[in-house]
Amino acid sequence: MTVVTFRAAPRVLLFPLRRRTTKRGECEIADLRVNGYIRAPEVRVVAPDGSQIGVKKLSEALWLAEQLELDLVEVAPTAKPPVCKIMDYGKYKYELSVRDREARKKQTRTVIKETRLTPRIADHDFQMQARRTAEWLAGGDKVKVTVRFRGRERERPEFGRDVLDRLVEAIGERGIVEQPASLEGRNMTMTIAPNRKFREPGPVGDGEEHSNEEE
Repeated sequence: MTVVTFRAAPRVLLFPLRRRTTKRGECEIADLRVNGYIRAPEVRVVAPDGSQIGVKKLSEALWLAEQLELDLVEVAPTAKPPVCKIMDYGKYKYELSVRDREARKKQTRTVIKETRLTPRIADHDFQMQARRTAEWLAGGDKVKVTVRFRGRERERPEFGRDVLDRLVEAIGERGIVEQPASLEGRNMTMTIAPNRKFREPGPVGDGEEHSNEEE
C-alpha cells in the first residue's frame, strides 16, 4: 500500500499594493506584498522578534514562515535585497489601523473667526466685541480683527491702532498677537491666536460673527 502525503502550500493573502515608504525604505502601512506575492528571488529575512536571520532564497524564507504558522511580509521593498519579516500579518494590520485612528483623533482643525471694528466705535459696542473675541479665543479659535476706515479716517491710522491696542489689553492673557496690525487700503488687520496656557474661558457676549475655516 502506497501512502501519499501532501504538503500544505504557504498562505497567500490578497491585498492591494498601496504603500507609503519612509526615508529608510520601510513601508508604514499594512498593504504590502505577502507570502506568494513577493517577487524577489532572494530576501533578507527578519525573525518575529526582530533578530536577523540573513539572506535567504524566497522559497526558504516562505518555508520558515510556514513552520512558524506566520506570514512572510515584504517590509522594505526598495532595499537590496528586499527585507521581509516573519509576522502575523493580520495582527500587524490591526495594530496599524488602531495607530492611524489615534493619530487622526489628535488632529485638530483651526478655525478663524473675524470681528470688525471702527476707529470711533462706541464703548458699549467695543466691550461687546471684546467679550465675543475672548469667548472665541477661549474656545481655541484664532480671531482676525479688522478696523475699517471711512472717508478722512484714513488720514489718522493711529486711531485704528489705538482700538486694536485696547482690544489686546481687554483680552489680556487669553490671546497672543500672532500677526501685528498692518494697514491695507481702507482696512487695518491683526490676528490674535489663543493662549494655550490660559485655561479660564472668557465671558460670553453678543457680536457679529464671520467664520472661515483655515486648511
